[in-house]
Amino acid sequence: MDATWGSGFVLLAYVNFIRTCTTAIIPLISVLMISIWGIRLSCHLLPRVLKKEDYRYTEMKKKWGRRAGLKSLIRVFLFQGFLILCIGYPVIMIIHHPRDTVQWLDIAGILVWTAGFSIETIADRQLKRFIKKEKGPANPVLTHGLWKFSRHPNYFGEALLWWGFFFLALPGQNGWLAVFSPILIAFLLVRVSGIPLLERRYKDVPEYQDYVKKTSVFIPWFPRKKGN
Repeated sequence: MDATWGSGFVLLAYVNFIRTCTTAIIPLISVLMISIWGIRLSCHLLPRVLKKEDYRYTEMKKKWGRRAGLKSLIRVFLFQGFLILCIGYPVIMIIHHPRDTVQWLDIAGILVWTAGFSIETIADRQLKRFIKKEKGPANPVLTHGLWKFSRHPNYFGEALLWWGFFFLALPGQNGWLAVFSPILIAFLLVRVSGIPLLERRYKDVPEYQDYVKKTSVFIPWFPRKKGN
C-alpha cells in the first residue's frame, strides 16, 4: 500500500482528466504536479517495500492474527483508497472546474507546492543516504540537514504541498471546500499513522530522546538550546 500511495493519486487525477478532456492550463499544471509527486514517492518507497515490510504492517498482522487478511483489506487497502479520494479532492475540483486564466492564488499554489515537494524530496534523500552510509550504533539518529530543524521534515513537506493544491482549487466554484484536504493529511501525519508510530518506536533510544528535546516535531524551526 505504501508503494502505491502516491501512484493512487496519479491514477485518480488521470481518470478525472480523461473524463473531462479539458485542455485548460490550470488542470494541466495540476495533473503534471500530482504526477511528479506521486511517481517520485512511489519510486522512492518501492525498493524499501520490496526489501522489507514496514514494521507497522508487521505489527498489525500479528495483532489481527488469523483475520489479518480481511482486516488488512478493509482497514489498510480500502480505507487508504478512501483517503486518496478525500485528500485528492482539490485535484478533482481543479480538473472539473477548468480555468485558463492564471490568478495570484494559482501562482501562490505552485510556489507552495514547489516548496513542499522540494522539502519532502530533499528530506527523503538525506534519510536514505544516512541509513545507507552513516547510521550505526554510535550514530543512530539523523540530526543534520533538514532533520536538524524538524524531526519529520518529509512529512511536513508532504502536508505543505497539499496546501498548494488547495490554493489552486480555491478560485474555482466552491473551492474553499477543498480546505479539508491539507487539514486531513496533516492530521493523519501528526496524530494518527505518521509521527506517533515513529516516535513510539524510538522512545527507548536515549540519543533520540535528546534529539526530541532540541528539535521541533513537525514544522521546521531552529533547534532549542540545552536547558531551554
